Amino acid sequence: MNTKFDFKYLEDGDRLVYIRPIDVADLPDEMQEQAEGRDRIYGVHSSDGLCLALVKDRKLAFALARQNDFAPVEVH
Repeated sequence: MNTKFDFKYLEDGDRLVYIRPIDVADLPDEMQEQAEGRDRIYGVHSSDGLCLALVKDRKLAFALARQNDFAPVEVH
C-alpha cells in the first residue's frame, strides 16, 4: 500500500478522480497484510477506473487528490 504513483502521467485535461471504499477482503493477500487490521480502505481512481492510490481513510483520500490538483468525487 506504500507504492507511489506518479500523477504527472495522467492526461492534463482529466483532473477528476473518484474516491471509493474498498473492502480489504477483496484485495490480494499481500495487500491485506499491509492493511494493518482495517476492514475497509479507500481507493483514488481515475475516470477510466484505474486505481491510482489506496489509502487508510476517506479523509486522506480526499486530501491526496487535492494535493495533486485533482477534483475528488465520492462514489458509493
